[in-house]
Amino acid sequence: MAGSTIGRILQLTTWGESHGPALGAVLDGFPAGMEIREEMIQAYLDRRKPGQSAITTARREADRVQILSGVFEGRTTGTPISMVIHNGDQRSKDYGDLKDCFRPGHADYTYFRKYGLRDYRGGGRSSARETAARVAAGAIAVGFLSQMGIQVQAFTRAIGPVEINEEHFDPALILTLPTAMPDAEANEKALAYMKECMAAGDSSGGVIECRITGLPAGIGDPVFYKLDAALASAVMSIGAVKAVEIGDGTAAALARGSENNDAFCLDEKGRTVKKTNHAGGILGGISDGSDLILRAYIKPTPSISREQETVDEDGRPRKLFIKGRHDPVVVPRAVVVVECMAALTILDAMLVNMTARAENVLAFYS
Repeated sequence: MAGSTIGRILQLTTWGESHGPALGAVLDGFPAGMEIREEMIQAYLDRRKPGQSAITTARREADRVQILSGVFEGRTTGTPISMVIHNGDQRSKDYGDLKDCFRPGHADYTYFRKYGLRDYRGGGRSSARETAARVAAGAIAVGFLSQMGIQVQAFTRAIGPVEINEEHFDPALILTLPTAMPDAEANEKALAYMKECMAAGDSSGGVIECRITGLPAGIGDPVFYKLDAALASAVMSIGAVKAVEIGDGTAAALARGSENNDAFCLDEKGRTVKKTNHAGGILGGISDGSDLILRAYIKPTPSISREQETVDEDGRPRKLFIKGRHDPVVVPRAVVVVECMAALTILDAMLVNMTARAENVLAFYS
């Protein structure tokens, strides 16, 4: 299968299936000498793992990560960092009735048309469980960026029609509330909304926002490798994401140039800054030194507790009722996935940027 590797210098390859024995990641191109502990990675995996609240799947996975290579005596060696996460709570029998028909909203049909066969046990490679490997690698990137004063923080902006109030924004709540919302009032409303969805055998989507602070100006490349294009590609590669926007995003299409332009000025230290940030921290595909603002729009979980119409592999109409354990909303667990994919993309762009000027290369090798 092509398409399981992302990045130019910092390259991530993920492998494994939802109901296979394990899944994992290989992170190549990471610099030598950074201190890494499995506990640091585990803290990020614990944010993504299932079975932690009433609005997540009941599947119980420890999601314990094991580093197999690329780290010696607690520090990266510069060689590929390989990590494995073993599966332990598969219930493949839940998918027995689905093995010859296509689940609406899933990748069953497209995988079958491409490969001529598919792993029907939870979607196999197309399962959201694949994102655990991304988080393991992304946690390492987040740690490296933090040493440079760059912070990557994602949170749930909305679940269904319930959106946070910026006036109530409390970042400490992101890691404590089941919705990953930084607004306690919005969290309660979102939980009530999800209770309604679940009672009706239905699901919900939502919006994840990611804010990257401390990123210097000048990161990203023109034309085909613009920073916003790279971020959109990385975040859109997450299965449930249907749209990505930077800054004002789609609202910019409704504004006038006089409203959308960010005026430049000097701050108290004489540095060039912007008065506003409609651009979301990126101009011409290159970071401008402002906070980078990204939003990912997540579709409702396609596995719902309702009878649905479909067809089987022979083209015969079928009625389908999906069994098993599924998230009624994936947004809270996907927050850390968006965070990690953004971190991997930013770090890769920064490593590429080290060769942007001849003086930097000459200074390094002088």
